[in-house]
Amino acid sequence: MRADDIEKLVSVGRPVIAPDGSFAVFASSRPDLAANRAVGQLWRIDLPDGTPRRLTRGTADAAPRLSRDGARLAFLRADAKGKPQIHVVDARGGEPIQATEAPLGVEDFAWSPDGSSLAYLGRVPEKGRYGSVEGLDAAAEAPRHVTGIRWHANGLGYVADRPAHVFVISAPATDAEPFYEPAAAVRADDDSAPAKILVAAEGRRLTDGAASHGGLAFTADGREVLTVPDEIEHDRRDLRSRMIAVAVDGSGERELLGADAGLSLLGLEVAPDGAIALLAHDVGDGVDFVAPGVALWLLENGAPRRLTDSETVDLGEVGSHITAIGDEFLVQDRARGRVRLLRVTRSGEVSEVLGGDVEVAGHAAAAGRIVASVARPDSAGELVLVDGSEERILTAFGAAAAASGIVLPRELTVAGRDGYPVHGWVASPEGDGPFPVILQIHGGPYASYGVHLFDETQVLVDEGYAVVYCNPRGSAGYGRAHGRSIRQQMGTVDFADVIDFLEGAVADDGRLDGERVGIMGGSYGGYLTAWVIAHDHRFAGAIVERGFLDPVTFQGTSDIGTFFGDEYVGVSTDDMARQSPMAVVGQVTTPTFVVHSELDFRCPLEQATRYYSALKRQGTEAELLVFPGENHELTRSGQPRHRVQRFDAVLDWWRRHLPVG
Repeated sequence: MRADDIEKLVSVGRPVIAPDGSFAVFASSRPDLAANRAVGQLWRIDLPDGTPRRLTRGTADAAPRLSRDGARLAFLRADAKGKPQIHVVDARGGEPIQATEAPLGVEDFAWSPDGSSLAYLGRVPEKGRYGSVEGLDAAAEAPRHVTGIRWHANGLGYVADRPAHVFVISAPATDAEPFYEPAAAVRADDDSAPAKILVAAEGRRLTDGAASHGGLAFTADGREVLTVPDEIEHDRRDLRSRMIAVAVDGSGERELLGADAGLSLLGLEVAPDGAIALLAHDVGDGVDFVAPGVALWLLENGAPRRLTDSETVDLGEVGSHITAIGDEFLVQDRARGRVRLLRVTRSGEVSEVLGGDVEVAGHAAAAGRIVASVARPDSAGELVLVDGSEERILTAFGAAAAASGIVLPRELTVAGRDGYPVHGWVASPEGDGPFPVILQIHGGPYASYGVHLFDETQVLVDEGYAVVYCNPRGSAGYGRAHGRSIRQQMGTVDFADVIDFLEGAVADDGRLDGERVGIMGGSYGGYLTAWVIAHDHRFAGAIVERGFLDPVTFQGTSDIGTFFGDEYVGVSTDDMARQSPMAVVGQVTTPTFVVHSELDFRCPLEQATRYYSALKRQGTEAELLVFPGENHELTRSGQPRHRVQRFDAVLDWWRRHLPVG
């Protein structure tokens, strides 16, 4: 596939299913170069064998949620100011009604059990900031006084002056008469003109204070909303979570789970019988998050009980969530580059519902039927129906990408220098070769390459390169010991694994030219790329992208600097220097292309500019590419034109330093 074929990469979001199992609704999304943004709508499909049809026609409709009776559908759509707001539509289709007017948009929402109301999370701007005072732009705002150890987040910016709070609003009736903007009229001096009517009612705020809130679910009786406060610490990072229940009538709140339980919560779900299930991991002293071992827990009598073994089942994939199915639960387990769907009983018995070469992104269940959104080697997103023992693919979104020309990578396991098995893939062009080889390294480090259709690999193969990529020690999906093996030992066994996999892949396939090799990676992959080229000089060129390059300055600049580097490389000067690419930049002779984004607060821009400047000062060939308006997620969710421009720059670099011909 070519760079501009990213328009054909259609992803499928978390689906919902009618209570009687008769239909499902899901959101699609794809990059659009003309619109220069991700676009998508909601789709409805009758089960078990209907044809998908567009239900809405917004620009980027997302996050569908059905009312308990299946009659109404709530979802997020941007308003005139570009802020996501809850809209409600008849589940059969029709004109949506805007239900909220949150000044900074809605982040999450949930239906009440009886369908009479909606709870949502919305950020509340401090007076005078973020457009709350007309005509006062950001440069004229008052200074920010920071007293805690956190102040910003990647993809958002400052956080303390716009905490996310819980609101509740009456759900609009989809068959009610529309609201009309009042016309101008002469009024008495003491009678102010009416405000423009956009929504049925204003949201009623249930929480207050400086803490933000994340996660949202009604209790089974609808009287309370469960949420997780996030308070900015004064001195030391604490990843332990609290969970509270906030009364819908405004009468107060109560704590259901305290920080003393030692859990960091990633997800919550309330079963119809009132049982509360949690996705969480034990953080011990409050900061030990390396290879966290996310498990399913059940809250019983105020105490959490773990249902899954975090050593053998990993529920920490981004986007993981819980679906209650009778008195059991559905969860996502990542293993060896796949994400399978599991059913877990309340006694802790685990069985596979959907597996094979898929990465499950979302799921829903009702009336004996299960629907799941999945990515596969030949598709970025499809909807699958599991009906008893039968599995059926209901969509064909991957057809366009497949028609553009893709290769199916070959799976490979290589024995490393110490005998450790290194698992990964090789993607090669058709033909006899020899092909120049590019070693790709993923971010994280506790993440993984998987089996899904991956545009970054496909574009390189289309250009004529063989691409090798693996999940070295430190990655997710191979057990916690695999993930924790590089804790305060970065650049050791992970370095050995990627090099050994490269050499093993070349030895395994005579079409791969081991004398012509390049290396590239982003985030932690940028770290390991920079580390490798300081210690191994075989590469014709390198691309260091959005890298974690200097643990010393990371502490005071990154949004996760308060704990990430401390846990992964340690806090002493010697430990940081021992594992720092910046400390060994003087050993780099490989031509290096440094790529970064201006608004990257995860691995801030200074990581890139200081590394690039050091390369230039010592005479190493280097170039720098900086994207305006983008953050750490450029390659995944950045502006489509920027994503194509990045591909163009990457291919230009390799054409000059690792020519195919």
